[in-house]
Amino acid sequence: MNTILLSNLIKIRWIAIIGQILTILLVNYFLDISILIIECLFVVFLSICVNFFSYFIQKKNNKISDSQAFFFLLFDTSQLGILLFLTGGIFNPFAILILAPVIISASYLPVLWTIFLSSFSILLILVINSNFIPLNWNEQIFIPDIYNHGLIIALIITIIFIAVYAYLFANSSRKISQALSETKLQLSNQKKITEVGSLSAAAVHELSTPLNTIFLVLNDLLKEKILIKDQNLLKDVELLKSQAERCKEILLKISKNPYNLKDNFFEKIKIVDIIKFNFDKFNTNKKLKISNLIKGEDAKIIFKDEIMYAIGNIIQNGIIYSKTIVNVEIKVLYDELFLVISDDGRGFPRDIIDKLGEPYISKNKKGMGLGIFIAKNLIENMKGKVLFYNSNVNNAVVEIKFNKSILC
Repeated sequence: MNTILLSNLIKIRWIAIIGQILTILLVNYFLDISILIIECLFVVFLSICVNFFSYFIQKKNNKISDSQAFFFLLFDTSQLGILLFLTGGIFNPFAILILAPVIISASYLPVLWTIFLSSFSILLILVINSNFIPLNWNEQIFIPDIYNHGLIIALIITIIFIAVYAYLFANSSRKISQALSETKLQLSNQKKITEVGSLSAAAVHELSTPLNTIFLVLNDLLKEKILIKDQNLLKDVELLKSQAERCKEILLKISKNPYNLKDNFFEKIKIVDIIKFNFDKFNTNKKLKISNLIKGEDAKIIFKDEIMYAIGNIIQNGIIYSKTIVNVEIKVLYDELFLVISDDGRGFPRDIIDKLGEPYISKNKKGMGLGIFIAKNLIENMKGKVLFYNSNVNNAVVEIKFNKSILC
């Protein structure tokens, strides 16, 4: 996407319109050079109409696409070309202004659009040179043919040179700016991840004490005669103890030095198994539907803890917000592996859908929004992408893209 704002084009065009009107009136009435003033003012009026039309587009969206910007610049070039045709052709001193749209295009638009606009400008110059309405000068002016040809060649060379010059410098500036933006984004994300890591360490320390207290109380409860006689209560207490033990295992894993963990890099696992494992561990009564669109045997990928956590977190969110079912679609398109996880819930709220993946952004006020943030960063660190959107029936959809090379 280019960085041209429609409001800026509107302002520049107003300046051009005012300048054109003043020049037409000055030349016709003060310099007493006879021109087709009605026709010239009509051409300027067309530019005014386009500017009002642009104003209404701007109210909806100030950012415009490459093609829209190109057609606006094409109109400005054509409008100036018609004015030059009516006022002496390339001998008009303002013929040099035909470079302005080319410079804007070369600075902000892709090279293909700039080539089109430059070619059109050169063609326009050649046409105007052969067909134009001469000015009625008060004095006799003789223009040698060699000067005429030289002027045409000079304008054409200037258009090409300025287009290449502006594009090269603007492209270099864009690359540096993009690199700096990406660096700032990576540093910002890394800082947030570090903060989350510090928060996790603090959580491990703070939660260990109340968790040990919970174990003591549960062990005492299991010895109570009332519970031994009441099987329903006994099952509930045993379930609480099993979940508390699971919390303890999770905290223990978080507290370990990551360098001491087992390296499972060379282990292979089926994608379907990863999805089923992450779904089953939540002991939910909701259903899982897997659509494997990859032909042949079940696809396998290289096992990574990052993949397990990221997919598990997204599936967990699907379980929480779904009504009855979580759908997972596995497919390969071109050179990308897609995991499309959706549910039959109410979808993502419109006010947060563009912010999903940022820390502390959650669908409800109960969660901290860190799970999705960490999952998104883990996937992006593996050169993947995560997209959040709502389906046609307003169900939440999370689309994960991996490079096909991740498949074994």
